[in-house]
Amino acid sequence: MHFSAPLPALAAAILFGASTPFAKLLVGEMSPLLLAGIMYLGSGLGLALLLAVRRLLRRGDAPKAPELSIPRAEMPSLAGAVIAGLLGPVLLMTGLTHAYAASRRCYSMSKVC
Repeated sequence: MHFSAPLPALAAAILFGASTPFAKLLVGEMSPLLLAGIMYLGSGLGLALLLAVRRLLRRGDAPKAPELSIPRAEMPSLAGAVIAGLLGPVLLMTGLTHAYAASRRCYSMSKVC
């Protein structure tokens, strides 16, 4: 299974854009933290499924990719990305919880009102 770089990036962008309207429907039913956790769980399950399919389709004679390490100088940037990645969905769900209905519609449709 061979993916070009734009295809997975485009799929991720589409799925991320589709998550806000669906999250808006659920945000009144559960806490923002729980909803953000469910979003992460879905993301993890999707990635696990993709990796399992890739492993099944990989031929036994295909060379393994070399292991890569993260340079120590990049660790602060990585930590910032992880923290922002954890806070982003929680803040999004909290914002959707406290926003007016008209504002939520604008946010979910990515329009400026």
